[in-house]
Amino acid sequence: MNHETKGYYLPEPSSWPLKGSIALICIMAGAANWLHEMWFGPYLVAFGFIMLFYMVHGWFGLVIRENRAGLLDNKQVDHSFRLGMCWFIFSEVMFFSAFFGALLYVRIYGLPTLGGVTSHIASHVVLWPAFHLTWPLLANPSPGVAGPGSVMDTWGIPAINTLILLSSGGTMTVAHWALLKNRFKIMVSFQFFTILLGISFLFMQAHEYGEAYFQKGLTLASGIYGTTFFMLTGFHGLHVTIGTIGLIVILYRMLKHDFNPHNHFAFEAVAWYWHFVDVVWLFLFIFVYWL
Repeated sequence: MNHETKGYYLPEPSSWPLKGSIALICIMAGAANWLHEMWFGPYLVAFGFIMLFYMVHGWFGLVIRENRAGLLDNKQVDHSFRLGMCWFIFSEVMFFSAFFGALLYVRIYGLPTLGGVTSHIASHVVLWPAFHLTWPLLANPSPGVAGPGSVMDTWGIPAINTLILLSSGGTMTVAHWALLKNRFKIMVSFQFFTILLGISFLFMQAHEYGEAYFQKGLTLASGIYGTTFFMLTGFHGLHVTIGTIGLIVILYRMLKHDFNPHNHFAFEAVAWYWHFVDVVWLFLFIFVYWL
């Protein structure tokens, strides 16, 4: 039974973490079997995602109901939520750092070694004498390189998407200011603008992926350039999708008057996440598209 201990709300035991764990296991096992062309792979992935959506909807819905009941209006609870969100974002920083690290390792150490421009001249001679050092790696001039015919443009869709995300950070900040000042119409309007910008980014990225696949021959199998490009931009696009869904949920809660200037951590959590996504994109634009 729910109870209070020294003013700190303790929820009753819940099965939602177990359901989430089962969903993630199904997604992982299904994806692995899908790659091995097992017939049940895609079905297991689909079941995992359905169960994951069910878990998120149920667990977050429970927390929202507890908040509306006033059970979470406590400084210690608020501190716990903020600390948990900080650790979550830190884990996301480490997640993207691994992929950026792989990209920088290839460009700073791996390719120069194969190209014979470092002290490891023997590696170039023994491993790949015909390798020609260049970035991005294209199908030519190095024979045997499984690269695309051309690279992605820097100042086309990527530059537009950079402007879109930076603008969305601004609209999110205005919505936060309006919430603190209790300006309901401004808050809702700029939250809606932020959602539109997030959806616009996703549409632009989908168009870019179509161009990459059908016009430039860029795929996950297109050597290290294709692998790093799709892993970094793809996972970032997934995070933008999750963030946009979060923004929509927050807009719904705004319309339900769930927030006030003194109690709105859910909005702040989504705002932190969205600003994190903006920062990651800036690094992506610099290291994947520009340099």
